[in-house]
Amino acid sequence: MQIEKLTCSIGAELSDVNLAQAVENDDLFYQLKELLLEHKVLFLRDQVISRAEHVAFARRFGALEDHPVAGSDPEYPGLVRIYKSPEVPNDRYENAWHTDATWREIPPMGCVLRCVECPPVGGDTMWANMALAYTMLPEDIKVKIEHLRARHSIEATFGAAMPTEKRLALKEQFPDAEHPVVRIHPETGEKILFVNSFTTHFTNFHTAENVRFGQDYAPGGAELLQYLIRQAQNPEFQVRWRWKPNSIAIWDNRSTQHYAVMDYSPCHRKMERTAIIGS
Repeated sequence: MQIEKLTCSIGAELSDVNLAQAVENDDLFYQLKELLLEHKVLFLRDQVISRAEHVAFARRFGALEDHPVAGSDPEYPGLVRIYKSPEVPNDRYENAWHTDATWREIPPMGCVLRCVECPPVGGDTMWANMALAYTMLPEDIKVKIEHLRARHSIEATFGAAMPTEKRLALKEQFPDAEHPVVRIHPETGEKILFVNSFTTHFTNFHTAENVRFGQDYAPGGAELLQYLIRQAQNPEFQVRWRWKPNSIAIWDNRSTQHYAVMDYSPCHRKMERTAIIGS
């Protein structure tokens, strides 16, 4: 296996490896798992694998989850078809910096995304290293956010364009989740800045240490949250990947954010993704 770092901060491209072999080969799988923890996103080209092999490889990390809005392939539960068509021009939920499904009480630990069809140019995906984003924060900000917690909402994101009744039903099924703003990675011990476009507000910001008067609460908390969310936009934390058919990206959802660039209209872009249930 050849390993080539793509940036100084995140991402490595692997060559001379077949993911289908990792379904049965323990040594290969655990090597890939260690590389994932080290580089946070792994990229591979020319992976001619079936949907069954895609699902089987992802299941080596753990059980797979469905998506309540995107849905799963009827023959392969846990395999989500992310098919973008020029006939649906306003289908725009991916082009924001986010960590997948933090609106869940238990967000996914990682994802495996395969390109089925892509435009000749455009449609790249970007990832950001949120462990590095935390490390590079000013020390006074680290102190301020150390014990903060925040809400993450599917209602305010996927549900926003739904009719009211459907949106409220979605919220009832998936109430807003609460997570620490600084998450500890369960395997590496790294501190992760864990807010993104699903995050709506802090739940414990309104204290005497942070708020002089009640009027401070809304702008003070909102401005700090937006500052933290913007950290993913720093190019120093990012890697950008140009897709080709049969390319694959594997990422650690606990320590990264990603952004699917929607600059390819009027072309099609067809991706298939598995998300592994977290802990």
